[in-house]
This record gives sequence, structure tokens and C-alpha cells, in this order.
Amino acid sequence: MNALLTPTAPRTVPERLGWMLADAWVITRTSLVHWVRNPLLIVYSLLWPIMMVLMLGYVFGSAMTVAGGGDYREFLMPGMFGQTMLFGVAATLTAVSVETAKGVTDRFRSMPMSQSGVVLGRCLCDMINSVLELALLVGCALVVGWTWNNGPAEALAAFGLLLLLRFALIWVGIYIGLMVTPEAAGVAWMPLYLLGMLANTFVSPTQMPAWLGTIAEWNPLSATVAACRELFGNPGLGGDSWAAQHSLLMAVAWPALIVLVFLPLSVRRYRRLSH
Repeated sequence: MNALLTPTAPRTVPERLGWMLADAWVITRTSLVHWVRNPLLIVYSLLWPIMMVLMLGYVFGSAMTVAGGGDYREFLMPGMFGQTMLFGVAATLTAVSVETAKGVTDRFRSMPMSQSGVVLGRCLCDMINSVLELALLVGCALVVGWTWNNGPAEALAAFGLLLLLRFALIWVGIYIGLMVTPEAAGVAWMPLYLLGMLANTFVSPTQMPAWLGTIAEWNPLSATVAACRELFGNPGLGGDSWAAQHSLLMAVAWPALIVLVFLPLSVRRYRRLSH
């Protein structure tokens, strides 16, 4: 009869880091396999942004004006990029809550796995999905006539800011997903739509009532979208507030603050889950 061997827990910092990264990759690969085996999920997550681009760009675009002048589709696309990164929170939240309800999370916690690695693996999986979504959306944008007017370095910086926002919001999704049921996660779209609309995604805050424009200018999504428009060289006036005038700074500061708050909260919440 063979005896079961329990792996020795790593003691040094390099060993713990290697253990965490190895377990994170296991979780990432498992989540990606699950994602690939759900074709309807792939179709929805990848085609929904394209449908939004076609509807807003061609159906409503002819009736929209850009503050300061310019083509509306060039104004729209950075907003669509940012909104897609925002809506990814719902996918993260739902996946985490379903795994928790089905006992998958408890199974991971009962195994000799790095607890930080499990949470990091969820983040890596969602980042890979986000890169694919953003690449497909950029391809669609180029087809409908959008382009960046500055150099490739500025464009890469803008894409980096979009993925930075998505990285930060993943930790929000993980933390909330560990707290709510799958049924409650299903209504996550409602506040996300509100947050996405109260921003500079579709219209400039200068075209809103003063009090609403102020809220939109301080929205973290607005900071990323305004910074991307600036880097892409696309039209759009941000506003007169301090946040609007320093969009590049805020596009880094907001995600950094979100990560500093929700990353440790996510790891702490995972460690304290009841069996």
C-alpha cells in the first residue's frame, strides 16, 4: 500500500514566489480550458463589443456631435475600449461567484496550493481574455474607419492604460465575487452600465449638466478614456476640472489606488472563506 506524500511547504522567499507562480499558472490554464470549452461564452464576450461599435457608430453616430469638432467614430472608439475593460468586471465577478458556490474554491483551499497563487491565476486568466477582446475590438475599429493619429509608441501606451484599468478592476471583481452568490452576480451589469454611462465614453462631460459633468470627469473610466484619446490623437474635450486637465496622471493613479485597496482585500477574503 502506497503512502500519500504531502509536499513540503516552501520556507524561503524565492521558494514561496515560485510556488505561487506555479499554482497561478495551473489555475490560469484550467480557467482558459474552461473558457475555450464554452463556445457560447466566447461568442458573447467577443462579439458583444463589435455589435456595440456598429450600433453606436453607424445607427446613432450620424446624430452625434463632438465637442470641439471631429469625427464621432474617432471620439467613440476610445470610449468603447474603456467600457469593454469596465464590463469585464461582470465576467470576473460571475466566474468567481460560480466557482465559490460550486465548491471549486473550497477544493483549492483544501489542497496544498498557494492561496495567493489561486487568486493570481484568476487574474492572469482574465487578463489574457481581456487582451483578446481588446485586440478584436481594435481590429473592428480599424475596419469602421478609426485610427490613431499619433505614433505607435503613444498608441501602445494607450493600450497599456486600458489594460492597466482592466487589471485593477479584476481585483474588484474577485473581491465582490467571493462575497456574493451567482444570482446576485447576475445583476452586476446594472451598476456597471451606470458607471459606464456617467463618463466621457459616448459624449463629452462639457455637454452634460454642470453637476453631472463634474461626476463624469472624476469617474476613473473617464480618466483612462480621456488619456487614450490624447495618446491616440482622437478628438474630444475632457473638461475644465483638475481631473480632466490631468487625465494621464489620473489614468495611472486611479488603477494604482484600486489595486492597493482591492488586491489585499481579495487575498484576505479568500483566506477567510468558510468551508
